[in-house]
Amino acid sequence: MENKWFLSVIQEDFKAGKISTEKAMKLLEKLKIRCDGNHVKYIFKENDRQKSGKITIEEFRAIYRNFAYRKEIVEIFNTYSSRKIMSEENLSEFLKQEQYVEMSKTIASEIIKKYEPIEEVKNQHQMTIEGFIRYMSSNDCLLFKRDCTNVYQDMTHPLNDYFISSSHNTYLISGQLIGPSDLWGYASALVKGCRCLEIDCWDGSQNEPVVYHGHTLTSKILFKTVIQVINKYAFTASDYPVVLSLENHCSPQQQEIMASNLQNILGDTLLSDVLENFPSELPSPEALKFKILVKNKKIGTIEETIERMGSNKHGQIVECEEEEEEFEDDDEDSKDHSNTSFIKYNKEKDVDEKTSLIKHFVSYSRKKKTRKVKIALELSDLVIYTKAEKFKSFHHAQLYQKFNENNSIGEQHARKLSKQKVALNFQTPGLPMDLHNGKFLDNGGCGYILKPEILRNPKLNYTPNEFKDYNPITLSIKLISGFQLPPTYRNDPLVLIEIYGIPDDQTKQQTHVVRKNAFTPRWNETFTFTIHAPEMALVRFVAENQATIGSNEFLGQYTLPLLCMDKGYRTIPLFSKTGDNLDPASLFVYVWFHE
Repeated sequence: MENKWFLSVIQEDFKAGKISTEKAMKLLEKLKIRCDGNHVKYIFKENDRQKSGKITIEEFRAIYRNFAYRKEIVEIFNTYSSRKIMSEENLSEFLKQEQYVEMSKTIASEIIKKYEPIEEVKNQHQMTIEGFIRYMSSNDCLLFKRDCTNVYQDMTHPLNDYFISSSHNTYLISGQLIGPSDLWGYASALVKGCRCLEIDCWDGSQNEPVVYHGHTLTSKILFKTVIQVINKYAFTASDYPVVLSLENHCSPQQQEIMASNLQNILGDTLLSDVLENFPSELPSPEALKFKILVKNKKIGTIEETIERMGSNKHGQIVECEEEEEEFEDDDEDSKDHSNTSFIKYNKEKDVDEKTSLIKHFVSYSRKKKTRKVKIALELSDLVIYTKAEKFKSFHHAQLYQKFNENNSIGEQHARKLSKQKVALNFQTPGLPMDLHNGKFLDNGGCGYILKPEILRNPKLNYTPNEFKDYNPITLSIKLISGFQLPPTYRNDPLVLIEIYGIPDDQTKQQTHVVRKNAFTPRWNETFTFTIHAPEMALVRFVAENQATIGSNEFLGQYTLPLLCMDKGYRTIPLFSKTGDNLDPASLFVYVWFHE
């Protein structure tokens, strides 16, 4: 039956005789088989018996079976089928036993309708190996849980109850010192779901503020064009609020130009007044949908800002003293200038969490000095719920910091406080960006992740280095195989499984090396992990090619929150160092976990 169907699909393409590599690739696509050009060329060459650069219909059938009939999937099909046919009941049993699917009978019927290509089999509510292959290779069998692809969390908590996807030096698209500043940096970050952008503002010529990395050779772009790009892309990936973190080095005169640009370009999306139901507390992401907030130094209180509404503030400048702190580090680790440069900090419930980290400080000496700062009232009054304040200490914040005040903490200082990184240079690929992207895949990729209760409830006294089991689970992953991994010179792949989270959970394990096979490497190795804080754990899969000298060659990776992993037989897509999807390169696993 499968042969008859197969020939009916491809016979027309062989009427003129043998076909080329390019034609073979198009035919595989017609059969809905995803394939990598390099692997197709290699398998084509292996099956071209005459070495003529063209193949017969039978040779193409062999190529098709190489790509479609993966042994590990055929084995699963054979276990649950009878006489090469899987009934709706058989499929329902597979879904229940292996995929942990509830209401499996109803879903089995839908799967047959969706994936079985042979009409007469479909009409009998049955599935062939062809349908099963297409189902197992589909998005329905991805590791990432489908429920997590939509916004499903409660979005009515105050802003400080969420992790917020944040970017540092958003305008840079390459180096920190001599690279170009580019508008695409903002567009790209917003399209990826980033909700907090940094804008480094300096006085420009012709009374036009500019954006660039001050005191470096990076190029300059106009502040107003940055705001125009943000206005265009702000809500492309998410409806939830965007925060513009202004690193403001401008004179009061150009600050007024900035205020005018923000108001004229952003219009009603700019939050310039308190929300009616939130006069003295932070609003929720839900309440701030489609709003853009300005984070900057602010003069006075919200109440004073409200009193000035509608008045002419042009030319009004306030001078204030600001305390600066320089931290002299005495450990080599602090000299690492990596991707992160600041941690966003809100008072309220975060205070107890971070206060508990004080005991882990690395010693430093502090120098204090003050400077005078001039702030234009027009710009100051655009700051409502995100007033920038210098961080003094957790104790000071707990006693005196107001609900709408937040801090940006320098990287070296932040590393001493928590050893964590949360605001990233989106233009710099690598492990920190992989973890960031993986973390914010959750909750529909909207850029806001509700913190676990242990981080929201100060009564739980959360301390990462002295963590008492909150809700531990045992995670088991059987790494079965890989498929169409990026080919290299040696093709000796291995896979690492890495866990990131609280210190007790951080670990990694790896498979053995499969020699000379990047097309269909088989590992069949099972790894078990005890995760003490699953709500904060990320799982990272890294495919590498073993090197004879030096470090292994990176092939691809995929990172996701542990609680976004689906159980059962699952496909893991792989992404490049720069975050590009390497489809059809993938890993095939079986996952289960329990308390």
